Amino acid sequence: LTNKRVLDLGCGYGWHCRYAADHGAKSVLGVDASAKMLAVAQQQTHSPKINYQQHDIETFTAPPAAYDIVISSLVLHYLADFPAVVRHIHQWLAPRGIFQFTIEHPIFTAEGHQDWIKDAQGQPEYFPVDHYFTEGPRQADFAGSVVTKYHHTLTTLVDGLLTNGFQLQRLIEPQPAPELRHLPEMQTSLRVPMMLIIKAQKI
Repeated sequence: LTNKRVLDLGCGYGWHCRYAADHGAKSVLGVDASAKMLAVAQQQTHSPKINYQQHDIETFTAPPAAYDIVISSLVLHYLADFPAVVRHIHQWLAPRGIFQFTIEHPIFTAEGHQDWIKDAQGQPEYFPVDHYFTEGPRQADFAGSVVTKYHHTLTTLVDGLLTNGFQLQRLIEPQPAPELRHLPEMQTSLRVPMMLIIKAQKI
């Protein structure tokens, strides 16, 4: 991150923006559609290297090669056209720039409801995976509200990068840290991947 120009798409409360600034970024722009979240981010931010803008990711624009690193955390599964976003990011990145993002795992988004099927005792029995190859909107409960997410297959995510000017550097299906794996609340996370982390480089 040292001396890098960083763009955070879907920055929320600005956690990753502040992390980038604290770890040597030259400048950081956080973009989010929520005015309320950006207001909190602004209140919690004291670095002059960080700026925030209210935009939808689909309509946000930036000059060519304006950034060295683009990050996005748990936002891209709310967007219908993943390859279109990748094409835009490719334009915004400088040569050899990095695009790193975290997204809900396609296994987790496929069926839609994102709820475990439980046995007679109320214990998680299995996680439903269905309609995997039918991409598109899914209705899911999030924090007590019904939200629309978009299911993309692993092919769409990876091939969307490879065919739009990126090479894959890392792909990780994160699990709980070893020191946490004995905890009861972590057991389902050891059975089904919820998240996917991908790091790609512009070529």
